[in-house]
Amino acid sequence: MDKRILYYLCPTFAQIIFAGLIALILRSNGYVCGYDSVWGIILIIAGGVSSALWGCVYQVRYNDRNIREILKDFFHFKADIRAYMLVAVFMILDFLDVMISGSIQVTPIYIILVFLRSIAFGGIEEIGWRYTFQPFMEKKLPYSAATLATFVFWGIWHFLFFYIDGSISAVQVFPFLMGLLTNCFILSAIYNYSNDLWLCVLAHSLINTFSLVIASESGPNVYVGMTARILIIFISVLLSCRTGRKSEDDKYAEKKE
Repeated sequence: MDKRILYYLCPTFAQIIFAGLIALILRSNGYVCGYDSVWGIILIIAGGVSSALWGCVYQVRYNDRNIREILKDFFHFKADIRAYMLVAVFMILDFLDVMISGSIQVTPIYIILVFLRSIAFGGIEEIGWRYTFQPFMEKKLPYSAATLATFVFWGIWHFLFFYIDGSISAVQVFPFLMGLLTNCFILSAIYNYSNDLWLCVLAHSLINTFSLVIASESGPNVYVGMTARILIIFISVLLSCRTGRKSEDDKYAEKKE
């Protein structure tokens, strides 16, 4: 693996593993870790910001961006309306199994607070994974392979984080991994199409928010869910192919000029 991307991966995982080890030591000595203790919140923040922190460091060192430019990209609300529409399409497909499976239960009071929390504990990860890691991998691998590589490392990172915040025992591994794989294709396709960090932050935060506040009385429709996931991956790959061809056309036009 190229040493440049290791400059992102190694400290990202070193930081979250270190936070996990401290959580392990504290728990083994009878301390409470998680959202119910000060130490737990400190460790959750320390582990949770690892991908964003080292994504920023990578961008400054290798892509000549400064923190101001990264923040501008993070809050770039004035994106193309078509890109916002793409986010909406993906959100509908991602939650289609819940939407058509019966009466939907929504908790509206906390939606805005949950969304803001999802930006801080979720959306911020996009600085590392879609803004930094995925574009680098796509320089080395085809789109689908690069997305699968992101899925593997992002998945490992998530399980480490789940240990820190104490939710790992409640995680249903297979459904979680299927959802994470789908989200990898959604987020990478959005970034490929728009080249916009904010839209990935928005989509990631909406996924986390809807997962918490929307439920169905009869549970999600499994067959619709699988069909929607296949369609999401197909659309993502198709968009990537078109984006790739457009990039090659732009390069060809530049050479002719």
